[in-house]
Amino acid sequence: MIGFAYAISNNRKAINWRPIFWGIGLQIIFAVLILHLEFGQIFFAGCDRIVNWLLSCADAGTDFVLRSLVTGTVDPSVKNLAFRAIPTIIFFSSFMAILYHLRIMGFIISMISMLMQKTMRTSGAETLSTAANIFLGQTEAPLVVRPFIKDMTQSELMAVMTGGFATIAGGVMAIYVSLLKDQVPGIAGHLLAASVMSAPAALAISKIIIPETETPTTSATDQITIERVDRNVLEAASRGATDGMKLTLNVIAMLIAFVALISLVNGILSLLNLSLEQLLGYFFSPFAVLMGIPFAEAIQAGRLLGEKLVLTEFIAYTNLSNIMTSSNPLSQKSAVILSYALCGFSNFASIGIQLGGIGGIAPERRTDLAKIGLRAMIAGVLAANMTATIAGILYKST
Repeated sequence: MIGFAYAISNNRKAINWRPIFWGIGLQIIFAVLILHLEFGQIFFAGCDRIVNWLLSCADAGTDFVLRSLVTGTVDPSVKNLAFRAIPTIIFFSSFMAILYHLRIMGFIISMISMLMQKTMRTSGAETLSTAANIFLGQTEAPLVVRPFIKDMTQSELMAVMTGGFATIAGGVMAIYVSLLKDQVPGIAGHLLAASVMSAPAALAISKIIIPETETPTTSATDQITIERVDRNVLEAASRGATDGMKLTLNVIAMLIAFVALISLVNGILSLLNLSLEQLLGYFFSPFAVLMGIPFAEAIQAGRLLGEKLVLTEFIAYTNLSNIMTSSNPLSQKSAVILSYALCGFSNFASIGIQLGGIGGIAPERRTDLAKIGLRAMIAGVLAANMTATIAGILYKST
């Protein structure tokens, strides 16, 4: 992954290797703490208990509104997705907004940001935005450094975008936990670990592809405060629910569009006795093998990696859930590795989302964002794959 990033770097001579080595080092330290020590077992057990409890709370709200549909004659797999997984976005979005208003999330993000900033010597703005991506989405996280976006260097913009591509938001994380909680033990802990590990990896990879050659507005010692946006807890809860509803509608629209497009493409490819899933599987299978997935499962895994990039991680996670409940499931280790590799917004559609979101914050930087968008997405893929590789090495079956 490092070699690939080095190969597409725009200025290899200017690479400062300190943030790269420290980024990989922090990634490994996080992985060892979470995956290899007794602390990790406590972490996973705690995450599962908390998230499952929160999911049950979300189910209570969903049942109240959709009880007649839930108890109808809907296919079980569709029922789980439409009436369980997707509506959790609304609850979790509201819950996260409350945690931010109470400064709980802000404190956690600031601590992680401070650790990365002190060790990697990256600027305050890019580090805080990347740390915020552990819990926020690719367009929400840059808002915490909104005043600094317009004056960011090219390298800083690359880091901000890569952080968005390499991680997922807390709201959608709940969906994937709901989809995989019965197939992948400890999935809540794995997905949270993936976002934490991918944050320093995103900074490291971005600094290889576009090294810092200018002087950032915020230095490596500047600490930026996360401001409150709501006046009280009720306002935070209602705003979070509204944002969650918007995201829910986006997810539903995306699923309808992409599933229909897959059907269209497969209809055309069927004339050649091929399918989109087959082509993606063959093309991305080498990457699956490099991450530690056995040859026998590489085609299936490659298909999911391709679906994440070409379609979205939502489609890929849904199909991973289907594979794990089929008559020919993947091994638990492969499922865990894929859980990490798929944990990011790095797909072609997200380039447009970031151009619109970050470009809306700083319209004068839209041209720069468009120039680095594709590279940032590739960097996000590499960061997530690096996280998956380390997780695969340290994974211990239970």
